[in-house]
Amino acid sequence: MDLSYGNLALKLTIGFIFMVIQINLFGKSNIAPNSAIDQLQNYVLGGIVGGMIYNSSITTFQFTIVLLIWTLIVFIAKFLSNHNVIFRRIIIGSPKMVVKNGKIDVDLALKNGLSASDLSFKLRQSGVTDISNVKRAVFEQNGQLTIIMKDEDNIKYPIVLDGKVNYDELEMMGHDEAWVEQKLKEQNLDVSEIYLANYINGKVIAYKY
Repeated sequence: MDLSYGNLALKLTIGFIFMVIQINLFGKSNIAPNSAIDQLQNYVLGGIVGGMIYNSSITTFQFTIVLLIWTLIVFIAKFLSNHNVIFRRIIIGSPKMVVKNGKIDVDLALKNGLSASDLSFKLRQSGVTDISNVKRAVFEQNGQLTIIMKDEDNIKYPIVLDGKVNYDELEMMGHDEAWVEQKLKEQNLDVSEIYLANYINGKVIAYKY
């Protein structure tokens, strides 16, 4: 394979630059991935750099264009996931409460690809030996299981994220969008103005853009 060290070094440098650009452009989440899109970003970027860098038939210009295209695809996907609820659910997913008050929602667990053996393993990892003592077990977007025992306080999930109502959390709380809007209206706020909002101790704690 005829590949000069100079061309190899140039491709390595370009690949490194694009990795740094993506980390700074899209945030640090791909360093410690918390969603499918972060994982996919890392896998494909690593595949592009690792697969093309030693291929002498792929020019440095072609290599750069492919990296530009992938960066654009990731940018569009992240933008849509932050501004479109449906797209966010498809690409990133949402937390799912697979155990409530010691009872497993089998259909929901299977729908999200969580087998009985996987659930048992994740429970054992958290030191849970009796599932009847689990008040709430939430299957997160990154595949982890967040467990709250019956003698513990509930973890509060945001009711508004990036200017959008968090319908999944509202469903678990037993409220709807109108309830959120009313709570925000009491503080002269609108959903679109909110970066993040939590409902804690009967009050909405909101952070504006």
